[in-house]
Amino acid sequence: MPKAMLKNAVRAESDDTIVLEGNHYFPTSPLNSEGFKASSQSTHCFWRGEASYDDVAVEGEVNPGAAWYYPDPKERAARIKDHVSFWTGVHVES
Repeated sequence: MPKAMLKNAVRAESDDTIVLEGNHYFPTSPLNSEGFKASSQSTHCFWRGEASYDDVAVEGEVNPGAAWYYPDPKERAARIKDHVSFWTGVHVES
């Protein structure tokens, strides 16, 4: 089962991820929001839309912008709505 790990702490885990462009997108519904804090960071993808980011914290250490999601993805990326992906120090194990 894919897991997103930061400092040996599981930040997300699901056997129902969507792999898109090499990134696992985890469903947000079972996600424990503890340790996630909204960031002001955002980016734009021409085919997915506007991405929002969260800072991810473990044991008092904050990893800025380590999680991203598309709150209102474009139609071609609709399947990743209500999913989150990780980078910047978060290791995804499959």
